Amino acid sequence: MKRVNYLLFILVAMVAACRKPYNPPPVSDTNGYLVVEGTINSGADSTFIKVSHTVNVASKVTLNPVLNAVLTVEGDQNTTYPLTEKGNGMYACAGLNLNNAYKYRLNIKTAENKQYVTDYMAILNAPPIDSVNYDTKGTVFTPGVNVYVNTHDATNKVVYYRWDYQETWLFHANFESLFKSNGDTVLGRDMLNDNIYSCWQTDTSSSILLGSSAKLSKNVIFQQPLTSIASTSEKVEDEYSILVKQYALTADAYNFYTNLKKNTEQLGSIFDAQPSQLIGNIHSVNNPSEPVIGYVGVGSSSSVRIYIHNQQLPAWKTIPYYTDCQLAFNQPNDPNTKCCYYVWPPGPPNQVNAYINYLVGGDPNPLIPIDAIAVPGHPPIGYTAAFRQCADCTLRGTNKKPAFWKY
Repeated sequence: MKRVNYLLFILVAMVAACRKPYNPPPVSDTNGYLVVEGTINSGADSTFIKVSHTVNVASKVTLNPVLNAVLTVEGDQNTTYPLTEKGNGMYACAGLNLNNAYKYRLNIKTAENKQYVTDYMAILNAPPIDSVNYDTKGTVFTPGVNVYVNTHDATNKVVYYRWDYQETWLFHANFESLFKSNGDTVLGRDMLNDNIYSCWQTDTSSSILLGSSAKLSKNVIFQQPLTSIASTSEKVEDEYSILVKQYALTADAYNFYTNLKKNTEQLGSIFDAQPSQLIGNIHSVNNPSEPVIGYVGVGSSSSVRIYIHNQQLPAWKTIPYYTDCQLAFNQPNDPNTKCCYYVWPPGPPNQVNAYINYLVGGDPNPLIPIDAIAVPGHPPIGYTAAFRQCADCTLRGTNKKPAFWKY
């Protein structure tokens, strides 16, 4: 037994010794390879195309958008639809409402007069989403919410799918500020128009979400996992909403996204697949041998939005974003106070106001008054206060309720 353990130890050591950091060779093109992301939406929804260049792994630059390019959707019947530059490499146009009988492609002309085109493609519309639902099983290690999508195509035209989502949630600051400083004194806060306690934050999916019914007996996608939310996350603190969009893919597009997922999300261990070449449908007109990364499809998407309220979930205890926000009963200048202060300096109220306003106006991490310290019927003799990150939710979100918000 000891000999087996010894041999196992040697084997593990040898495997570990064989692993060396890999530094990929720099991209030969001075600007990097062209990367095109997006889908030509054939329906009433807007089309968004993002164009950028790759950057080297060792580069301090993480974004390299293509600016001042001319993007056009072209039909095989000589119809054209220009896209408008929105900034940071994003180009868009309103609903195209394309004719399903024709084929379409994307044409890109950069400021350097380089031209790139996709193949002409037939429109492939996504079938409706049957449902988006959730359970509270969580993962093996963490309880929480799992979100799923269900769909099928009654026409059997679509067997490859891609999804993305946008999630929005209502969250709160650690403390609700009832007062504010106007630079001269401490005043009562307008809780309707100057709310900094309740905010909404939005995030988008970062993983490549794919599904296929090609090898199934029925063209049905059932309980396809989309995302998981830990029970301690502030996303489930109050109200949560997720908008799921579904796209139909051709077999070539599905293979492209599958390889892209392997290259970007499933690398790092000795058991993962080796990086593979990404073959898209975008080509350089000037230099056919130039590598171009991306696969642009054409078709309409389908979508479903659901809401999850905290009352529909188990009695989980969420963890606030800032965990050290506790009102401390310390003197204002106590260096041991990490976050929050119990402000009660001696003197009449104007000195209290001056102290608060000094911190609000002149400190790099100012205090926000939370509540008044006063005997009923008498002026305040002090205020509790907190650092801004503990009392102002607008540092991480918006206090403007989204137009789609249900509650």
